[in-house]
Amino acid sequence: MKTYSAKKSDVERNWVVVDAEGQVLGRLASRIALILRGKDKPIFTPHVDTGDFVVVVNADKVILSGNKLDEKVYYWHSGYPGGIKNIKAKDLLEKKPEELVRKAVKGMLPKNKLGRKIFNKLKVYAGPDHPHEAQQPRKVAF
Repeated sequence: MKTYSAKKSDVERNWVVVDAEGQVLGRLASRIALILRGKDKPIFTPHVDTGDFVVVVNADKVILSGNKLDEKVYYWHSGYPGGIKNIKAKDLLEKKPEELVRKAVKGMLPKNKLGRKIFNKLKVYAGPDHPHEAQQPRKVAF
């Protein structure tokens, strides 16, 4: 018995629409990361991008469990002395809800070249509309 290793030419990419309305952010992000990597497919190979494209709609209606909405803080640094900046999850949800979902999913992907390539297949929109109807995406309910 031999181990199957998928090639780039073997991968069939589909488009998936996920509605984030009423979903808990962490659970939603882990399921999205699973689809992006292709772990839900029988041809999954760790070193090949076997995943599907994911379109997330209603990102502004996502829920954070516990006190995370008020207590979770995202940090980044400008690169200059004293240049540390931060924003609370509540403020980020109001200003850029798409970024909140993106950050959650990105943290669940591999931290390498393949992970960055996989992350580009994620499309996030705050409202219920998206411009990817031509790809005929299938809806997935969690």
